[in-house]
Order: sequence, then structure tokens, then C-alpha cells
Amino acid sequence: MKVSIITATYNSEKHLADCIASVRKQTYGNIEHIIVDGKSTDNTLKIVKKHSAHISKWISETDRGMYDAINKGIALATGDIIGVLNSDDMLASANTIMDIVACFDETGTDSVYGDLVYVEAANPLKVLRYWKGLPYKRNRFNYGWMPAHPTFYMRRELIEEFGGYENHYYTAADYEFMSRYLYLHKISSCYLPKLIVKMRNGGASNKSIYGRLRANRRDYLAMKTNKIPFSFFVSILKPLIKLPQYKSSLGHKVSRPNKVPKMFASTVLFFPAETKAGIDG
Repeated sequence: MKVSIITATYNSEKHLADCIASVRKQTYGNIEHIIVDGKSTDNTLKIVKKHSAHISKWISETDRGMYDAINKGIALATGDIIGVLNSDDMLASANTIMDIVACFDETGTDSVYGDLVYVEAANPLKVLRYWKGLPYKRNRFNYGWMPAHPTFYMRRELIEEFGGYENHYYTAADYEFMSRYLYLHKISSCYLPKLIVKMRNGGASNKSIYGRLRANRRDYLAMKTNKIPFSFFVSILKPLIKLPQYKSSLGHKVSRPNKVPKMFASTVLFFPAETKAGIDG
């Protein structure tokens, strides 16, 4: 089973090498890493060229943002399974893709997702939030839940059937994509209870109150489009239920990447503590 990992870049020189290295270290051999660059003006392309022996395909051209770039990567992909790894992020361990493929093989599911940690940008060992997954239930979307998008891998044939990312949702495009597949079209999904991605903190949608309100508006539109009931109220609830992800996480180090810390094992507020739209919803 071939896995395509798509990384969109734009002026990503600061952390791109770590991203590439985390893919290169994978013990699973049948991986193609595709990088789609938006005409970077820094040293991003120098880094890409330096590591070109470990990158299956790359292009650099103007685009309409990250999700347009991801769609271009999907068009280039030849894998059976497709996932997205942001240029600031890292796969959590050398066995991550092997574990994901094993989950697909053993369950026959359409998609797989797992756990994610937000880490300090300058110190990836310092955890700021732990996004603990739960076994998949479609009705969790009614409460504003979604899997962690950077951990989400799915069969490429489904993208050919149901379409790519809708760029006009901006930072909510990943939420719209997943609600369209998992809620509207009812594809199957399997939760893999392992840490999949270490994600550097600093998401676009949470940088200001205005940014959060704008992101909520786009979440609402995505919910309404994909027929999630009580969309207005769910869009308000969605950012609130992530608060327990911060519980006791400051200063925690990722020393055992596939083991969930006990303090996060039953993190619940009113509903499952998982929510994210855009880079950091």
C-alpha cells in the first residue's frame, strides 16, 4: 500500500527540514513525499533541493493559498492513501506511517486518524495542548467535534469521488472537508490511539478575536453546507470544547511519543474535547 504525504510550503525555511526529516525517518518504505510550494522568496526551495533525493515530487508556482496547494498535491499523488503534513509539523515517531497502514489493512476502513500535540515552536519537546482522539462516532459532529486534521489519512479513490478542499472556506477548509466526508457522505473511519503528529503552535485562526470570529463564521457555513443540525449553536460550541486540551499540559515533554499521558486519558468538558478548524481552530 503506497502512502502519499503532501506538504504545502510558502516561506517555510524555518522548520521545513524537520518536517522532511520526520518523513525520511519512517520505517515504512512505500511513501511518496510531495511538496507544493507557492513561489517562496526565502530559502525554502534551497532546502527542498538539498533534500530532493528524499522528496518524490515537488513544484513551485503561485497558488491561492494552502488548500489550493494541497489540491495540487492530491492531483500529483499516486498513493493508495493520502495524508497532509504541514511544513511546520513532524510525524511523531519513525513507526507512524507503518502503524497507519496497519490500521487500514486490519480494519478495511476508509480513513484513519489519531492523536496530536501542539508544541512550542522553538522547543518541540514542550507540549502546549494534547488533542486526544476518541473512537469514531458520526454523531460527535453534532457537538462540534472533528478528528485532528493533520492526523487524518484517507483512501485516494474517495477524493476522486467526493472532491478536494474548498479553498473559499479559508482556515475552515479542513473542517469543511472532513465534515463533508465523515458526516455528509458517511465514509468509515478508525481511531488509532497513538500520537501521530507534533504540531508547532501558532495557528492563523486564533491569532486575534477577529480571527476567531471569522473562523467561527466559516465553521458555521461549513456545518450548514454539510447538513450538521443546529449549525449556529454548534459553531459557537466548537471552539469552547477544546479548552480541556490545555489541562496540565504546560511543561510536559514528549518523551514517549506513542503513549498518551495519564493526565489526558479522560479529558472531557461537556462533550468530547476535540475540535480544530484551519491551522489551529
